[in-house]
Amino acid sequence: MPSSMHSTERQRDRAFLVAADIYGSLLPAAESLDELAELARTAGAEVVGRTTQRLEHPNVATYIGKGKVEEVVEETKRLNANVAIFDDELSPSQQRNLERALGTKVIDRTALILDIFATRAHTREGRMQVALAQMQYLLPRLAGQWSHLERMEGAIGTRGPGETQIETDRRLIRSRISRIKRDLEDVRTQRALYRQNRQRNNMRVVALVGYTNAGKSTLMRALSGADVLAEDKLFATLDPVTRRLRLPTGETVLLTDTVGFIQKLPHDLVASFRATLEELEEADLLLHVIDIAHPNAFEHTRTVEDTLTELGVSAKPVLLALNKVDLVKNEVGSTVATFDEARDAIVAAGVPPPNVVLVAAEKRWGLENLRERIADGLDGRITASAAAPEVVGRRRGEPAPAPEPFEHAVSTG
Repeated sequence: MPSSMHSTERQRDRAFLVAADIYGSLLPAAESLDELAELARTAGAEVVGRTTQRLEHPNVATYIGKGKVEEVVEETKRLNANVAIFDDELSPSQQRNLERALGTKVIDRTALILDIFATRAHTREGRMQVALAQMQYLLPRLAGQWSHLERMEGAIGTRGPGETQIETDRRLIRSRISRIKRDLEDVRTQRALYRQNRQRNNMRVVALVGYTNAGKSTLMRALSGADVLAEDKLFATLDPVTRRLRLPTGETVLLTDTVGFIQKLPHDLVASFRATLEELEEADLLLHVIDIAHPNAFEHTRTVEDTLTELGVSAKPVLLALNKVDLVKNEVGSTVATFDEARDAIVAAGVPPPNVVLVAAEKRWGLENLRERIADGLDGRITASAAAPEVVGRRRGEPAPAPEPFEHAVSTG
């Protein structure tokens, strides 16, 4: 299990970040490293340096090339970095080889995200789901935990005990994985009973989805008036939160906030949070919250839609909430001052499709219209005429077909 990087009792880790710019990646390496840096800071580390390498495919042994490994060795020593963080999931052998070469701790993006999740989970269910993902991540990497014995390989009295201990640890971890899975099945059963009771009471459900830090919790608090944690941090919300929302029609529905998504989200983590994410399967409407002011809004929406497809809920009715329109730039390059100005700046380039709503949760702009559109969406009166990526604009550098009126509507400066 990756040990927590965050501690009030010791000095902050000094992290050096490494990424490979591989053809076909959703985000350019430099921008992906910006996100990795934010993840590292969220985990409590101080980012002291970074580097990238353009590769057709990762090196089987060390992920990056030999020359780049030597460069990282020099840079980590020069910057006194005590951990190297790689922007992809490393294989167990890659991690071991890199730790030998660098002479310092090496973790990957998956371990970093798991570390953050471990500090964010507050309910028993959330802690179990994170623990399951951590155990599944650790199991194939146990040999690396015994690397100190390899230096004594063949020495009398070291071979048997080391091997025995690894096997013992593997059995203990497998046993714990089985126990957690059984406990999570009980959670799934309880949630299923809760959903059945909800259906008997004719309570319809709207599930908030979106990239991490898109403003879902802020929007939920603004809509429902309930006290919901909303912080400008990655994965501030991990445990699901459900509140009542009264619509203009008089109907009261349930509004559920789920864990935010992120690019390269570990598959084991998605699988471990199955009990929580099943809420999406039962939702009558998905409210996809998009931080329209973020420079990578297009890539973020692609990530969310890909994750929804992986979860098997992409066919659900979706209402797109373009959040943070208060940060949109007007035609002279200044930040808009009012909701009307934000709407005019966006509509000037094309009328938004019917499944798009403009909001600024922090300033409570557009909330009444959003409530009305939620009611329309629940009653099937909204046609999903545009996918989220088409709404926020095409990826920079990609050839675009003949544009729809709204494709390039939003300018964030």
